[in-house]
Amino acid sequence: MSKKNISQEKIIQSFLSSAFDKSAGATSLADISESLQIKKASLYNHFEKREEMYDSTIELCGKEMVGISFLADKVLDSIKNGKNTPLALIKRLITRYFNLFESDPLFQMYVFIHTEQYFNKAALDVLQQVDEKLIDDIRKVIQAFMAAGKLKEKSDKEIKEIAGGLGSIVLAQLDLYIAQRKEVIRLNPESGAGTLFALPSDDVAINKVLKIVEAFLHATLGI
Repeated sequence: MSKKNISQEKIIQSFLSSAFDKSAGATSLADISESLQIKKASLYNHFEKREEMYDSTIELCGKEMVGISFLADKVLDSIKNGKNTPLALIKRLITRYFNLFESDPLFQMYVFIHTEQYFNKAALDVLQQVDEKLIDDIRKVIQAFMAAGKLKEKSDKEIKEIAGGLGSIVLAQLDLYIAQRKEVIRLNPESGAGTLFALPSDDVAINKVLKIVEAFLHATLGI
């Protein structure tokens, strides 16, 4: 493959794929070059060293993951127009959020960043940004329902605490969900995302999450 057909993004994608299979630490430049069918020396046309490739992978993952919004398009408008109940909409948004992260490339990115958070502060910063964005989006949804008269009024402090609690539940359950799917793929490589046998959503697991969320919302918002 000629140099002009290789980009930094393709190299990063190859690095992510290898890290998913064997960990970032075990991924070598030889693994990347073999995957891309190029000479190892060609990688230096795009990255001066392996560490730069690693840092760029974290940067790209951060950009993509932080860009994911819990709020679907026009959600707040639909609340104002009275088209959704609080419980139904929040459960639908959570299902959508899980579905986004269980598909490649976000699936591999999620696994990579969650693994590297223990070794790299930039990866940890990415997760903190994702957490903060999710909680802020949940806060906006709750406030919109209150403004529409569909939820009992609460103070800003109470709303913040509820949004933080719900966000923590969603993120903890998403971690478990992704970890379980990663193990299925590890044991059955042919079922991996991006293959003919890509895993479908685990509706049973997601429904269990929604029941936990429903109990929390009933206790905190009375819905």
